[in-house]
Amino acid sequence: MIHLKINNQAITVPAGTSVLNAAKSIGIDIPTMCYLQGNSNHPSCMVCIVKNAKSGVLFPSCAMPVEQEMDIITNDDDVRNARKDALELLLSDHVGDCEAPCRTACPAFMDIPQMNRLIAQGKHLDALRVVKEEIALPFILGHICSAPCEKVCRRKQVDNPVSICLLKRFTAFNDSKNQLAFLPEKNQATNKKIAIIGAGLSGLACAFYLLKLGHNCVIFDSNSEAGGTLLQLSENELPKEVLKVEVDLIKAYGAEFRLNTTINPEIIKNEIKNSFNAIVFATGDITKSNLNDFGYSVSKTGLVADSDTYALDGTGLFACGSALHPLKMAVKAVAQGKEAAFSVNKFLGGMPVSNRYDRFNSKFGLLQPSEIDEYLKESVADDVITPKGGRLIGFTAEEAMLEAKRCMHCDCRKPDTCKLRLYADEYKIDRKKYSLGERKTLKKHFQHETVVYEPEKCIRCGLCIEITSKNRELTGLTYIGRGFDVRVDIPFNRELSEALTQTAKDCVDACPTGAISLKESNAKTERR
Repeated sequence: MIHLKINNQAITVPAGTSVLNAAKSIGIDIPTMCYLQGNSNHPSCMVCIVKNAKSGVLFPSCAMPVEQEMDIITNDDDVRNARKDALELLLSDHVGDCEAPCRTACPAFMDIPQMNRLIAQGKHLDALRVVKEEIALPFILGHICSAPCEKVCRRKQVDNPVSICLLKRFTAFNDSKNQLAFLPEKNQATNKKIAIIGAGLSGLACAFYLLKLGHNCVIFDSNSEAGGTLLQLSENELPKEVLKVEVDLIKAYGAEFRLNTTINPEIIKNEIKNSFNAIVFATGDITKSNLNDFGYSVSKTGLVADSDTYALDGTGLFACGSALHPLKMAVKAVAQGKEAAFSVNKFLGGMPVSNRYDRFNSKFGLLQPSEIDEYLKESVADDVITPKGGRLIGFTAEEAMLEAKRCMHCDCRKPDTCKLRLYADEYKIDRKKYSLGERKTLKKHFQHETVVYEPEKCIRCGLCIEITSKNRELTGLTYIGRGFDVRVDIPFNRELSEALTQTAKDCVDACPTGAISLKESNAKTERR
């Protein structure tokens, strides 16, 4: 037996045990990417680095057997910096997006590619569920959103961007025709009560997500109708029936509306603060209101709140939308209402209030001309579909399915399980630190019934090579090239279907990135 210390904890393990597994035996987690139990350890990623406290030497823990009286440190500054460097080197030639450009451009961070795929498959209710995860008012936004997502759609490099806004509207319109419209299942009731001052876009969106999170909401507004500045739009811009449908849905979801009610400082102090657990100001343009009299910090444009959490202070006061500053983009107002709701929820649960979307995101920019055909492998050649009934009427179900099929699937298939992304996020890496010269040209291998292989996402860990070899695939996968040019590829110019005849799922499960992944038809996307 071998006696050693890991992080000053004395342990005894059998000879031949790796430092990685010795640490694991006492509950110390060391990050790994190229390691898989039962396979050879070829420490190519160097993410599992630890330090010998006696010599200061750093080494990969997955391949180092324990020695007598070792003194190992697994997580000091030297170790973390070395892991960070290793991750930055791995990402220096990584060509792939964690999230599609359309999603990152959407202020509400809606999962647009997933919505498109579900519409293309005729799964319209499932598509609406995806939309309402991030967009509370898709019927309204489907008419008035300025669609920043479409401005960055890679389909523009082929012909015209996918009509994302009309597709979003279609999901809501299709639902509005059902006798029982879709309302997401609520979290368990908290018996907490929130006052929302203002029934415009931000206030309505905030109410929707607070209700979804299990809270009770009362929306106050000085007007006789809910909608705020939406009430000023013409019928051609936003049909009144569309606004009514969205407001009625929020009422049906459980929101209480107190209209024709002007809120002043005395009501806030004497009534609302005593009756509610939190207050959200969503009053619209503050320059036209009397909120200066409420005693909160006010700038030239509106209330002063934390830019990430929308909190005015630490006592349960929040603000969103044009109460902070005038917003020209409707989707930003909806997004802020949603984020304010999640901040309120954390506050009420006694949790630190923080930004929900501060995650690492790999992105590589425009497609090179030779890459367009690679992305069209997941799309159709048709140009943009124009609604026969006109833009105001929008898509029929058939038109929506055809338009959705134009999406080129720019997002990663493993957005929440890719170890490269998870560790890059944890170690706060600089994605461009070691990026030099032109990036690699990406390719997609689709000649397989269930999986797709994208070599430019590969970190050359060799796990798929060993798996195919152990299972005696006829060709399998192999290393091709030398030095910095080495890559994992299919030998003898064969197709992916010939390389992975029985080990495809095993290779998908072992791959630490999104390089080998299940095709969409064979996998549920792994979203929050």
